[in-house]
Parts: sequence; structure tokens; C-alpha cells
Amino acid sequence: MWFFGGKGASGFSSSSTAEQVTNGIDGTDLTAIVTGASSGIGAETSRVLALRGVHVIMGVRNMDAGKEVKDRIVQEIPNAKVDTMELDLSSMASVRKFASDYKSSKRPLNLLINNAGIMATPFMLSKDNIELQFATNHLGHFLLTHLLLDTMKKAAQVSGKEGRIVNVSSEAHRFAYSEGIRFDKLNDPSGYSSWRAYGQSKLANILHANELAKRLKDEGANITANSLHPGAISTNLFRHNRWMTGTLLRGITSTVGKYVLKNVPQGAATTCYVAMHPQVKGVSGEYFSDCNIAKTTSQAKDATLAQKLWDFSMKLINV
Repeated sequence: MWFFGGKGASGFSSSSTAEQVTNGIDGTDLTAIVTGASSGIGAETSRVLALRGVHVIMGVRNMDAGKEVKDRIVQEIPNAKVDTMELDLSSMASVRKFASDYKSSKRPLNLLINNAGIMATPFMLSKDNIELQFATNHLGHFLLTHLLLDTMKKAAQVSGKEGRIVNVSSEAHRFAYSEGIRFDKLNDPSGYSSWRAYGQSKLANILHANELAKRLKDEGANITANSLHPGAISTNLFRHNRWMTGTLLRGITSTVGKYVLKNVPQGAATTCYVAMHPQVKGVSGEYFSDCNIAKTTSQAKDATLAQKLWDFSMKLINV
């Protein structure tokens, strides 16, 4: 049992689960996209949203793995509305195809949960020649959000229901490069740190949500944008780090891991809380942890940096 931290102002804590924080919430009129939905907290987020009646579109890189998760959800929840669509966040072509296919389906979109991510990879470039962690964790979601924003605005107008965009970030944003975002050295392998590059991408998730929240507010759109830290969870995010996936991690997990790591239902709680809970209605541009508003670094609150990242990202996606 995760035992650090008591209940916050929301009435929930680090030990709350996704089912607990959505208990009694009716999502039958909502449609959500969850990226990275074939494993970990993405799969649990999809399951719990489906349990609450939400029509869930699972964006998955591996369609076979996605089908397995979908089948398990439907077996547990016979009335669940769940679909899978192929989505590789590291490829702008894949993101564009996903968005185009989604818009062609004429489905509304109320909730966009930008969850997919990779962590601490060796230096690699994406198919678009962009540092892989930045490309996958930030830029793919930035492009996806950009392409689907009009669909969300229309759904909010027609339904009168608030749209919500949720970026799954991390406390690792505190350990980004000293300059925050390496705009001039993004693809430079010299000085590359797998962990600082991860922190950079997670800082970008927060800055993206903050700038998006500002722009949506200025437009008067009935859509909020927030970011969050899900907690320290033992998931396949660790697959790129040999030390963490080796004997030592297995030993830690079996002995003290249950005390220092959240389980997956707890890890998905903050995502589901920010996406669905009435307490978060109208709240935008905030960072959450353990289902409560939390503090970030000064870099993550830097409006000038957020705008610079926005402009930089727009150039990278060529719009």
C-alpha cells in the first residue's frame, strides 16, 4: 500500500484508485481518446472510463496488444463502448492519419487524454528526425491536440459539456536540462542525457497544457487543459533502462516496492480525476498530483517559455 501523503483538498490521496475517484460519475454521453492505451495506466484509464459509460477510443501503437486490452474490458464490462485505432506518437504521419480517420468517423470528442510515453531511451531520432523522447512524449501529442481541437470545440458547443484535455506529465519535469528546453540543441547527441531528455519532454507536457489553457480561455472555448503527475509506478516505461529492468528492480519491487511505488489502479487515479470529476470543472492550466493541485518548478510556470515552446512546436509540425 502506498502510504505517503494523506487526503488533500479534493478528499483523495496517493492511495486512491481510479475507480474510487470516479465513483458515481456518469460518462455515458462522453467520448474520449486515450493514447498509449495498450498497457499500464493507459489501459486502466480506458477500463475505468468505459466502466463509467464513456465511449473510449484507444490509441495504440501495437494493435494486437490493444485488442487484448479491449477484449478484457468488454469481457468485464459487457456494455462497454471501446474501439482501438492505430497511433504511433513518434511519427507525425501516423498522428495525422489517426486524426484524419477520427474526424472522418464523425464521432464527437469530449476528452483527450495524452497519456502515451517513453522514458530514458538512448539517444535516437524519430522518423521525422527529432529526438525520440521529445517527439513521442510532447510533439506527437501537440500535433494530435492541434488536429483534433476543432472537433473538441464543436462537441463542446453542441453538447454544452465541457471538453477536457489532459496531459500526463511527471515530477521528472524537475530534472530537465538547465535551460528547460534545448531549442537549439534538440537533436544534438553531445551532452545528451536520457533522463534529462525525459525531464525535458515532461516539462514540455506542462508548458503545452498551460499555453493551451491560456489560448482556450482567450477564445472563450468551453475546454480546459491540465497536466499531471501520475505517481511512481512500476510499468513498462522502464523497458529502456537496463538497470531498472534487471535483477535490482525485481528485488526492490518484491521487497519494498509495494511501499514506494503506486500500483496501476492508483497510478491511473489522477488522470481519471482530472478527466471526469466535477471538482475539476472550469479548472484549467493547473498541474495535479495525487488528485490534488500541486506545485511545479518555476520553469513549468514560465509563460514566456511556454509561448516559445508553442511557436517552436508549430514550426516542427509544419503548420
